[in-house]
Amino acid sequence: MGMRDSEGGAVLWASGRRGYRAVGTVGVLVAGVVPGARQKDEEGVGMNMAEGDTLISVDYEIFGKVQGVFFRKYTQAEGKKLGLVGWVQNTDQGTVQGQLQGPISKVHHMQEWLETKGSPKSHIDRANFRNEKVIVKLDYSDFQIVK
Repeated sequence: MGMRDSEGGAVLWASGRRGYRAVGTVGVLVAGVVPGARQKDEEGVGMNMAEGDTLISVDYEIFGKVQGVFFRKYTQAEGKKLGLVGWVQNTDQGTVQGQLQGPISKVHHMQEWLETKGSPKSHIDRANFRNEKVIVKLDYSDFQIVK
């Protein structure tokens, strides 16, 4: 979200029903990455690791009427549109779960989409997000539907 606290650390955000709220700060060094430094992905392509481009990973589970309504297909399409990588799958409990990875602002945008929009025929009761963490590189090359 591009904010810094008074000491120069990046502000961490948490998603909730009423939007995002600051939950803490990360100092200048995060997982060995200096904000503003350039890193290389697996293909050697330079990635700008400035604060707004910090890569994060987050797991999610969506509850409600989310199976049989093309939720996975729409989730994959929205993730790809935002340039995110990860996966989505149905669970035996009637939920949809997965993982998102990409720039922090894009992941937060996708979290909001998962929590409030979803597919046209879905009805979302709630969205749980956990294990949000800063990552140095992406673990996936695209956004997959897991069957």
